[in-house]
Amino acid sequence: MGPDPLDTAAAPVAVAPAPVDGVDREAVEEVLARLMTEVAELESVPPDGDFFHDLGADSLLMAHFCARVRKQPGMPPVSMKDVYQHPTIRSLSAALTAPTTAPPRDEQEREREAPCDVPVHRAPAAGPTGPGRPHVVLCGLFQLLSFLGYALLIAAIVTRGYAWIAAGHDPVDDYLRSLAFGAVVLAVLCTLPIAAKWLLIGHWKPARIRVWSLGYMRFWLIKTLLRANPMVLTVGTPLYSLYLRALGAHVGRGVTVLSRSVPVCTDLLSIGDHTVVRKDALISCYRARDAMIETGPVTLGRDVVVSEATVLDIRTAMGDSSQLGHASSLHAGQSVPAGQHWHGSPAQPSDSDFRGVEPTRCGGVRRTLHGVGQILFATAIAAPLAVGGLDAILSKTPQVAAVLEPGPAALLDPGFYTGLLVVTALAFFGSIPVVLLLLAGVSRLAGRLVVPGRVYPLYGFHHAVHRLSTVLTNRRSLNRLFGDSTAVVHYLRWIGYDLSRVEQTGSNFGTVVKHESPLLSRVGRGTMVADGLSLMNADYSSTSFRLSPTRIGAHNFLGNAIAYPARGRTGDNCLLATKVMVPVDGPLRENVGLLGSPSFEIPRSVLRDSSFDDVRSGPELRRRLAAKNRHNAVTAAWYLISAWFYLFLVTVLFAAAADLYASAGVWAFALANAVLLPFTIAYSVLVERLVTLFAPLGPLFCSIYDVRFWRRERYWKVPSEAYLRILNGTPFKSAVWRLLGVRVGKGVFDDGCSLPERSMVTIGDGCTLNAGSVIQCHSQEDGAFKSEPSEVGPGSTLSVGAFVHYGVEIGARVLLEADCFLMKGETVPDDSRWAGNPARPMDHGADGGGFR
Repeated sequence: MGPDPLDTAAAPVAVAPAPVDGVDREAVEEVLARLMTEVAELESVPPDGDFFHDLGADSLLMAHFCARVRKQPGMPPVSMKDVYQHPTIRSLSAALTAPTTAPPRDEQEREREAPCDVPVHRAPAAGPTGPGRPHVVLCGLFQLLSFLGYALLIAAIVTRGYAWIAAGHDPVDDYLRSLAFGAVVLAVLCTLPIAAKWLLIGHWKPARIRVWSLGYMRFWLIKTLLRANPMVLTVGTPLYSLYLRALGAHVGRGVTVLSRSVPVCTDLLSIGDHTVVRKDALISCYRARDAMIETGPVTLGRDVVVSEATVLDIRTAMGDSSQLGHASSLHAGQSVPAGQHWHGSPAQPSDSDFRGVEPTRCGGVRRTLHGVGQILFATAIAAPLAVGGLDAILSKTPQVAAVLEPGPAALLDPGFYTGLLVVTALAFFGSIPVVLLLLAGVSRLAGRLVVPGRVYPLYGFHHAVHRLSTVLTNRRSLNRLFGDSTAVVHYLRWIGYDLSRVEQTGSNFGTVVKHESPLLSRVGRGTMVADGLSLMNADYSSTSFRLSPTRIGAHNFLGNAIAYPARGRTGDNCLLATKVMVPVDGPLRENVGLLGSPSFEIPRSVLRDSSFDDVRSGPELRRRLAAKNRHNAVTAAWYLISAWFYLFLVTVLFAAAADLYASAGVWAFALANAVLLPFTIAYSVLVERLVTLFAPLGPLFCSIYDVRFWRRERYWKVPSEAYLRILNGTPFKSAVWRLLGVRVGKGVFDDGCSLPERSMVTIGDGCTLNAGSVIQCHSQEDGAFKSEPSEVGPGSTLSVGAFVHYGVEIGARVLLEADCFLMKGETVPDDSRWAGNPARPMDHGADGGGFR
């Protein structure tokens, strides 16, 4: 069956939008000028006046302008990219009415060619027609019973194994028992998901599955088991390729997969020999759309490079020796021809080389020895230490045993809780300096052993040292503790970052920043970074890696979710917008802004961003920075205390289970396991409610030295959201969203959406939210913070990796395609389809579609 035109994205994206037949240029110019005067509240707009430099407009105002233009009958559609590339009324009207030449018929046919084995689902013309409430209830009941059954299984295994190990007569006997028990448990946990997949599913095939149905229950169960498998920890090693093969994936020889996003429909995944998939690539072989799960193939040929932070939708393919650049995506139906390099979202041909490092010798013997070594380490060292160490702590240390193994009346004794408070406090707070010392030592040791610029084979000594350093120094909890405060620069310097001579702002880095080598991460003076920065210090092939310094210039501002490569071609005084694709070739960009994928230049700053320049220097800055430090210190203390108190309460829970074990047996620990998740949800919701009790979220435009912004930073730091991942794909997640203040309609399917400001989001009935999608109701640019609510209309779909900014209104039955970036202030009409970075409307014609 041929591909549906809605799911075939044209490769090259034209700079100028398509004109509307019969529209006069002067008439278009007159309408644009009138709308601009109304939106900007100006008396007149000169035809050659620059929107940003002369009229003082910003991206939010221009988004409203574009929305007004799209509502005018007979006017050509206009997007934010058009406005940035044609920033005057005259140039914009000329671009909108310029004649275009259609590509030859054979080229159009080639653009529509794509593998497609099943009919493609179109957005419905009417409202959402999701499954009824009985289906949702039954699916939720099945998921709840699955969770309870898993809790009982784990409790039975752990208690029986612990009792058997505790009966050991000497240290050697203890070790041998721990070794045997750990090996058996590890084998069961690793093989159970594989067996369940083949038993319940067999071979995955292209299909469409209604959410909450019986077929979806099987899909959800297998997805959950696969992603909870300990084999996920072997990502980047030959064992992970074996794991994918055991699940039915067609994985060739010498393949290296570094992404932790585990494919679900593995039979539909084909990876040719010597292909490398970089970290943070999303390849799941399924997607959710309009309350349906659609499964489809992803085919990667031989010697393919899939770069970091990419999204490959279903029914996509890459030919032999092809490359996909970082921060790029392939939409359903797109296929990269053999030998070509593509980039952008959706991807289009490029002349850039994204390989970064040449292959080296890395044969089968090296890979085999590495895999065997991993198995021996897990069974002979890691598992015995984890199991036997717990036994030694609980039963061989009298002081701890007295606290954690109470007698029948101990739970009624206040002294028991006092002792437990002391033990957990010492363990929790005492671990922080120990970990900091460990990170500094490991980072500097790795810096001496792994030389930058030298090509090393994978799976050897140098690779093991580099991998250990990367895993240990990317501590999310410490980044969260120190981020959004003056302490973050000291922490990053401690683990090895080169931050030049720091120009302290109190918000130099957010709470999420990661790297591959801290000693090779270099950020210039005065640069500010929002959340989600990934410094790509290492280049990989399927057989080798090489470390290189990653340098970000001085006085930059970096938005959210940016992957910055070692070969990034940006210098000083740049604005890198959210989800931007940083160029790796061409001239060095300085004193400009970059937006989109592929990126294009925009103004570095606008008039509104300079509103708070009076508090960014001199005595006023020092006074406000001191006040911010005091506020951030209280926030950090609140974060630590809430995390420690949670540890204390969980310890009490399992101490009570230990007390009841003599009478209730394994059911005591099964009950504790079952209670743990709802208790975690209740505790986290309570903490978040307390944080917002006296500082509710709302629209905000202020300086980063305003106490209202500091309260927002507290909201991002103190409450945990990690527990929400467990609820992905279940009806319980919508219920928890409501507890957190989200306005969620009926029948919403959420497979992994992130909402940084929960109470500022409205999600209509029957919406579908995919894994990796984000609705972020704020933006920080240099010293200014802006926040407005966003709304998603009923029946709309946010595809994998879609990012929605603040102040956005999405209509009913809208489709946002994979990896798109919907900019702030956009208004998306009903029954439309948007794609791209930045997002813009797409045609629905039968000629293959494309951008309007």
